[in-house]
Amino acid sequence: MSQDTPSQSYEFRAEVRQLLDILVHSLYTDREIFLRELISNASDAINRVQFEMLTNRDVLDPDLEPAIQIDFDEQAKTLSISDTGIGMTRDELIENLGTLARSGVSTFLKQVESGAGVKADVIGQFGVGFYSAFMVADEVKVTSRSYRKDAEATAWISRGDETFRVEPAERAQRGTTVEIKLKDDAGEMASAWKLEQIIKKHSDFTSFPIKVKDKQVNRQTALWRQSPRDATAEQYDEFYKSLTLDFEKPLARAHVSVDAPVHIQAILYVPARRERGILSLRKDDGLKLYSRKVLIQEYNKDLLPQHLRFVVGVVDSEDLPLNISRETVQSNRLVERIRAVLTNRLTDELERIASEEPDTYRGFWKEFGPFIKEGISLDPAARTNLAQLLRFPSSKLEGDSLISLAEYVERTKPDQKPLYYILGPDLKSVARSPHLDYFRQHDIEVLYMVDPLDSFLTTVMRDFNGKPLQNVDDAGLDLPKDERLAEGEAIAEEEFKELLDRFRKVLGERVVEVKESKALSDSPCRLVSPKDAADRDMARVRRLLNQNYEAPKKIMEVNRAHALTRNLARLVKDRPDDAIIDASVEQLYDSALLVDGLHPNPAEMVGRIQQLMEAATRS
Repeated sequence: MSQDTPSQSYEFRAEVRQLLDILVHSLYTDREIFLRELISNASDAINRVQFEMLTNRDVLDPDLEPAIQIDFDEQAKTLSISDTGIGMTRDELIENLGTLARSGVSTFLKQVESGAGVKADVIGQFGVGFYSAFMVADEVKVTSRSYRKDAEATAWISRGDETFRVEPAERAQRGTTVEIKLKDDAGEMASAWKLEQIIKKHSDFTSFPIKVKDKQVNRQTALWRQSPRDATAEQYDEFYKSLTLDFEKPLARAHVSVDAPVHIQAILYVPARRERGILSLRKDDGLKLYSRKVLIQEYNKDLLPQHLRFVVGVVDSEDLPLNISRETVQSNRLVERIRAVLTNRLTDELERIASEEPDTYRGFWKEFGPFIKEGISLDPAARTNLAQLLRFPSSKLEGDSLISLAEYVERTKPDQKPLYYILGPDLKSVARSPHLDYFRQHDIEVLYMVDPLDSFLTTVMRDFNGKPLQNVDDAGLDLPKDERLAEGEAIAEEEFKELLDRFRKVLGERVVEVKESKALSDSPCRLVSPKDAADRDMARVRRLLNQNYEAPKKIMEVNRAHALTRNLARLVKDRPDDAIIDASVEQLYDSALLVDGLHPNPAEMVGRIQQLMEAATRS
């Protein structure tokens, strides 16, 4: 090798001097990613020389094994990363490492994309990753020898200040070695366990072997980059365990491999449990985001909608644009397309499981049903697709059985237009609700909605597949008249009028109106919502949140033929001053609130119940 060219110092170009301090101290939030960047650069270099040799075998060391070698000296606090890639000449070292964002990779990508459409696994479009080494280095030395046979080895040396120097070097093989003299507070980087930990976290699926002291550390083959036809159930389960440290099998998975409208390779999992275990490796919501098998973001929250935040997995895209730091993904239309593809694929998989594996889907709904309801309530664009995933108990189901809205539509009566539902605090309460009297008599199924989120759901979701959703407490229910509901001895007109007046006097402004019911058979009364009642379904939520809650004003409907109302009517006629009358009216009103889940303070009823019990036990 010629030694005619002496060591020579240079000043960094202006943009490097201005931004190097920012890159070192501000841009990256985790110092260990310097190794990811240097490994990525090494991988780029090997890719480039392999691409060159597709058409040109007249290169230095054409049979050299493609590999990345990492060595360290714990005592001397030094670290080196070597590759067998394309290498650099003296001029390329000065140009590429002395100028920010002047990466040879950018030029290479343009050449590839303008050619036969070859997709190359190349990272580093911005050319700044190399400088992250100064986060841990007192000094960096880069020794490189180009693939060109007549090129000589050259060294580039800098302490991260305003200058760097270039000098002749000795290197027999093609490629590049980055030698780092570590800062005092970065000494742990010169240890096998730390290096292996970082590699497994950030670069486990780099295409070429990464060796630490000659021991290969990375796995190379990324499961998500394999064809779904070639992956086994055992491999999927094992990958899930390595990703989460969750030894319970996931409820569902989706392997996505598409080239249009955007290139995506991904594996998504639905865990068996909503709550992460104490030993879980996943400490936050979000997907692991890769670009060409290099980890870019540990917890990306932009590639799935918020209501699917329980999903774990990995996403890899060759088309994904990154900003100047790989730790932040630009928000743009391409990201939106990826999000749409992943969301649709996951929704399709959940629909398939619901149809083909109902027991599995029941487990999913138990754990993650609230997230689906949240999505319908807050994401109008997702409403139609998510509605297919909804499940509810109903008046015709027993145990933990559930029904979809589509199944309910199929089971409706031929002349039934609305899909009926009832809101309440729990299954036992709604099953005993007076609102169901008419529907039991006519064998009409009613959906039970007892989750607080259902109140949000019904506020925004007014219909399903063209059929309106209607609350059975609606005073304007269009139900055919049924004489069977009035079976029994009805109260005389005048006596019933006096009874209704007494109800109005006792309840006062707490109700909008008191009137005869046309829908009750087994119950003495019920509270129904006026037509113009605003946010009536949200009343239960406000009660749970204690937001200055007051019981909503409703219409009291009274069953003219019920034994209890007949007895009250007789008392009003014969003993109008009997205290038991007003106490009974109050209790009927409170009981109706209670069964609807609307009573502000059920404990207030205790004294009155005792009063009624005393009257009932009086000889």
